[in-house]
Amino acid sequence: MDNFAWKPFMQQWNRDLLESEYSSYHVSAEVVRSGWLGYPGATATQIAQVEARLGVKLPPSYRSFLEFTNGWGRVNRAIYKLWSVEEVEWFSVRHQDWIDIWKQEPEPDYEPEAQAEGVFIQSTLEISDVGDGAIYLLNPQIITPDGEWEAWFFANWLPGATIYPSFWEMMQDEHERFLRLIE
Repeated sequence: MDNFAWKPFMQQWNRDLLESEYSSYHVSAEVVRSGWLGYPGATATQIAQVEARLGVKLPPSYRSFLEFTNGWGRVNRAIYKLWSVEEVEWFSVRHQDWIDIWKQEPEPDYEPEAQAEGVFIQSTLEISDVGDGAIYLLNPQIITPDGEWEAWFFANWLPGATIYPSFWEMMQDEHERFLRLIE
């Protein structure tokens, strides 16, 4: 059973983005004309293939999102695209250099949580492009009893990740932050 209301939530976010002045300079004219930032949902076969390729079962809220839309266009000023199932990859495959820098000796004023992220970053799953020096990651090392993976908004301009208990909760907060941005 799907406990995530992706359709109404993403329809609202889509409206909020396309009706804002933000869309005129951050969203392609083609997307504005189409009126939709999403894509057709991933099939059960596509999701099974990515899980087999990655060797993990994706967390429920993220799986549900992919079933609704296999990727997403512009999210906010820092994230330009959420990947499709064909594009998701372990962060270390594309960004080992970023990981190596992050895992270096932390600055003395970093919070303990930020230092702990250096332990987990090697095993995170990249689910978005690198926008404005920022990316969405899922951490399979921290899993809730209902199978959700910890979700991160990670940026090279932050002293650590903004961490959420799940992808669903991260997206809820990201939408709220987007609304504050456009006010």
